[in-house]
Amino acid sequence: VQLMESGGGLVQPGGSLSLSCAASGFTFGDEFMSWVRQPPGKGLHWVSTISSDGRITNYADSVKGRFTISRNNANNTLHLQMNSLKSEDTAVYFCQKLRGGNRGLGTQVTVSS
Repeated sequence: VQLMESGGGLVQPGGSLSLSCAASGFTFGDEFMSWVRQPPGKGLHWVSTISSDGRITNYADSVKGRFTISRNNANNTLHLQMNSLKSEDTAVYFCQKLRGGNRGLGTQVTVSS
C-alpha cells in the first residue's frame, strides 16, 4: 500500500486549498478512504470519509460545509477541497485507507495571515 498526499501549503484565513492523494498497491475502488489531520502538538483527528463508490461521504462537524471529499477510481486518486479555511485547520493532512489504517507521509497545511 502506498499513499502520497500533495497540495498543502500556506494560505490566508478564508482561502482555499485542494489536496490530493495518489494511491497504489491495492484495489483503490474497493476501499473506503478517509482524510485525517494532526494539528501541531496534538493527536490525529478524523476529517472525512468517503465510500468505495464515492456515493456516501461523512464529515467532522468542524469542517462540514467547508470541506468536500471526492475520489476518482479511474486514476486512483482521493481529493479534499478545503474552502473558508481557518487558523484551526492548520495541520498535517493524511489520506488513510480505512481498512488497515494505512496512511501516507502527509502534507502540511498552514492557515495564517
